[in-house]
Amino acid sequence: MKGTAMAAPTPADRFSFGLWTVGWRANDPFGDPTRPPLDVVDAVHRLADLGAWGLTFHDDDLFGFAPDAGHRDKQVARLREACDATGMTVPMVTTNLFSHPVFKDGGFTSNDRSVRRFALRKVLQNVELAAELGARTYVLWGGREGSEYDSAKDVRAALDRYREALDLLCAFVTDRGLDIRFALEPKPNEPRGDILLPTVGHALAFIERLERPEMVGVNPEVGHEQMAGLNMVHGVAQALWSGKLFHIDLNGQRGIKYDQDLVFGHGDLLNAFALVDLLETAGYEGPRHFDYKPSRTEDMTGVWDSAAANMRMYLLLKERAAAFRADPEVAEARAVAGVDDLATPTLAPGEGYAGILADRTAFEDFDPSVAGGRGYGFVRLHQLAVEHLAGAR
Repeated sequence: MKGTAMAAPTPADRFSFGLWTVGWRANDPFGDPTRPPLDVVDAVHRLADLGAWGLTFHDDDLFGFAPDAGHRDKQVARLREACDATGMTVPMVTTNLFSHPVFKDGGFTSNDRSVRRFALRKVLQNVELAAELGARTYVLWGGREGSEYDSAKDVRAALDRYREALDLLCAFVTDRGLDIRFALEPKPNEPRGDILLPTVGHALAFIERLERPEMVGVNPEVGHEQMAGLNMVHGVAQALWSGKLFHIDLNGQRGIKYDQDLVFGHGDLLNAFALVDLLETAGYEGPRHFDYKPSRTEDMTGVWDSAAANMRMYLLLKERAAAFRADPEVAEARAVAGVDDLATPTLAPGEGYAGILADRTAFEDFDPSVAGGRGYGFVRLHQLAVEHLAGAR
């Protein structure tokens, strides 16, 4: 594979970045920033030059917390002008309900009712901005919606308040005729000790209790799933199966630890390979959004190198996944493993429990020793995937 040419990223790939990613100044709980601030106009132009399609942002990223109307309008206008000049889009917007001290106990689920009402107003005004900019998705990450002490939070009441907030937001979008859907972003912990809706499964169960569940989906993130020891591919597959994959955050994570936000593929590479294969074969048409952070060790050159690396990694994995799928030996190994057989319904058309109870081949004449002695060849199939990923085939 050495020296093999690969297509450069283009807007057709629908790659997008958060302003908070390339704009992160690399401060952390143990150290001051190592990079200067990044202006939104520079971010748009540099990402466009690299072949990106879209820029996303929190409200505070663009114009700060509680800005005066003049500054807010000026920053929005500058973003619009930069997008018009480059052809970049704003596919998603979100609201920062976690940085300011007022949100120390959450936004929608704070024990303080006045904070909850302030959080709702903050989101409502930015939902309208998102629609004006052409965004189709509004992501809600409840990073402060949770607790450290079980005695301090009535979780059932908190879920009531969470549902109340989502129902209000959906009613607002419906009444205003806005073309916006909401996507909940699960995360198990950090910054709170325990965050509400910590996994894709929790979020999907919560959505079914809403007044307008069809308007709310999920935004899984690689690091958020893997830092809890979960399988991102399984989570995304269930979101797709539920018709709820409204958005996705791609980055890298190396095991169960803090949220690393590495470049996509710079963590669990095999899982990233399987994730790209899933997205590219399942018909997902949404943005390939990178929610990473350029490492603290990097200067501004490294920021743009890392942004380019995210897109290159996705395209490399897409290429390798396609080669894996096209390999005749892989097709034969998949047949031995019965991978595609799982798509065949267990029940015959129109068959119910009476049919299966009457079918002697399903039980009385079934020989478990034959099926139990079958080899599925999963290791061989996985080795073929590894060899394709490594460029050995």
